[in-house]
Amino acid sequence: MLAAGLTALGGWGLVNADSGLRTEQSTVDGVPLRTVRATAQPAGLRPAVVVAHGFAGSARLMAGFGDSLARRGFVVVLLDFNGHGANTNRPAQLMSNLDTALSHLRSLPDVDPQRISLIGHSMGAGAVTRYAATHPEIAATVAISLPSASELPADRPARLLLLVGAAEFPGFLQAAHSAAQASPDRRLVEVPGVEHISILYAAQTHDEILAWLGAPEGPAPAPANRALAGVALLAAFGLAFSPLAQLVLRPASEPAAAPAPHKLGLLWAAMICVLAAAIAAAIPMGWMPIAVTNYVVAFTALAGLALLLVARGDRAAPRVVAPRSKVRLAVAFLVLAGYALSAIAIPLHLGITHAVPVWPRWWLLALTVAGFATFSYGLIRLCGGRFWRTAAGFGIAVVVLTGAAVTGLAPGFLLLVVPLFAVLMAWQAGWTATLTRLAAPAWLTAVVGAILPALPAAVTLPLI
Repeated sequence: MLAAGLTALGGWGLVNADSGLRTEQSTVDGVPLRTVRATAQPAGLRPAVVVAHGFAGSARLMAGFGDSLARRGFVVVLLDFNGHGANTNRPAQLMSNLDTALSHLRSLPDVDPQRISLIGHSMGAGAVTRYAATHPEIAATVAISLPSASELPADRPARLLLLVGAAEFPGFLQAAHSAAQASPDRRLVEVPGVEHISILYAAQTHDEILAWLGAPEGPAPAPANRALAGVALLAAFGLAFSPLAQLVLRPASEPAAAPAPHKLGLLWAAMICVLAAAIAAAIPMGWMPIAVTNYVVAFTALAGLALLLVARGDRAAPRVVAPRSKVRLAVAFLVLAGYALSAIAIPLHLGITHAVPVWPRWWLLALTVAGFATFSYGLIRLCGGRFWRTAAGFGIAVVVLTGAAVTGLAPGFLLLVVPLFAVLMAWQAGWTATLTRLAAPAWLTAVVGAILPALPAAVTLPLI
């Protein structure tokens, strides 16, 4: 009942987020563009905005800005930069992609070419400020979480609004303050209580932008509504997993032996994760063409193989025996794996960010699932599938990845996505415990659970 209620709530939230808006998808010169307008707007030329996402972002991640601005009379174009979202092109060509988006915007019959502004977040903030600095025809520029002000001229771009979260990493705060001090034609706002991602959903962020761009009076922005709907759907899928697993697996015809955890399993996990983090840093990252994910997959695969070696050496730990037919197991695996893909992809794609793999990413998704599944399988064998032990093992991996990013072994951007991995791995630990109670084979448990963190890692990080 709760899952059904959350599904209804999420569906209503998505419908409400789109209410009064008309969205068109197009691809121009290989760049996917999302154009948003109000369904009812007065005749005449309208002000317009191009919205640029950050590293590992997408047009869908920035959808809240399209919602807020379009409801105030703007025509909004959101783009996927090369290697991001639905854009399969490489390498990165930020300026060229912005040119494409702006040319498309100027070609629209209801757009006033004299009133076009730019908004960018993080990497996108750097891109729009550099672009506007060399294109004085841009009416106004908004930089959210600008990563660096070192290449920004003191007198350009004109009319620059700088927004930064009060809880951002120091480098972003320093860049915003440095850029703001260079010219009196700039405004700096520290948005309280938010960091690098949550600043996108803060009502104050949207209020400041609407005021800076001279938006007319209109409905108050509700930038978090779409994302909250996605979260409700994620929760619904998570809750509905247990009854589905019971239905497709059914109790085994004979009681299964509960696997005993390795006495020193978590200590082994900690040592192995540290070693794997160091070895993964020495592997050339070009082996897998996804930034950041290439390191994480190398780490999880190496750590998982080492965990399996330790688990195999522990003769006292019995394996789970599930006397089911091969056909039933095959059907159960296909159903549960498909459900896991849907559980993470549908809510993320509809409510938060692009999460449907485009063709080049499908084989990369398979590699990513294999890496996470290897780690999960080794951890299950070592910890017996117990929830708290498995969760602690995943927690150790998160802590080690954080330490690797801080010390420079792993890409620094990993620090921004580690909280997401922590949430997804906690979710994975819950599903692992459910499948262990149902005496599912360890391989099935590992692969199904691995899909939860693997899909975002394979789909959201940029192709390189």
